[in-house]
Formats: sequence, C-alpha cells, structure tokens
Amino acid sequence: MPQYLTVGHLLRQLQELDPNLPVRLAVNPDFPFAHFVGAEVVVRDGQAYIADDGQEDYLPVGAREALTWS
Repeated sequence: MPQYLTVGHLLRQLQELDPNLPVRLAVNPDFPFAHFVGAEVVVRDGQAYIADDGQEDYLPVGAREALTWS
C-alpha cells in the first residue's frame, strides 16, 4: 500500500466489494474510533478530499487487529 493513496489505488481496492457495504474511517490508533465518511468529494489544489461526517463509535476490535492497532 502506498503511503499516499491515489484515487486509482482506492478504486482498485473498492471495486470488488459489495456496493451496499457501509464505509467508515478508522481514526487515531491511540484512541481508535470509527467515523462516518462524508458523501461529498471536493477537489482542490490537485488533491481529492473526503470529509469526516461525525463519529460513530469505538473501532471494533477486529478492525483494530486488522490494522495492527491493538
């Protein structure tokens, strides 16, 4: 996985997933929470931005383990 994710890398990872699968952001390994992903993508200064749309709950243990955050 590249350090700087591109739209192409993200699309390749997502293309085989169920399109109805909810998406969450895993944030901060020291205080792991799952956050909702904003629905809008904004492109400015040659970069795409996807906003956080609020905190859902603690990141599940299985997700923390998969990310090697536990």
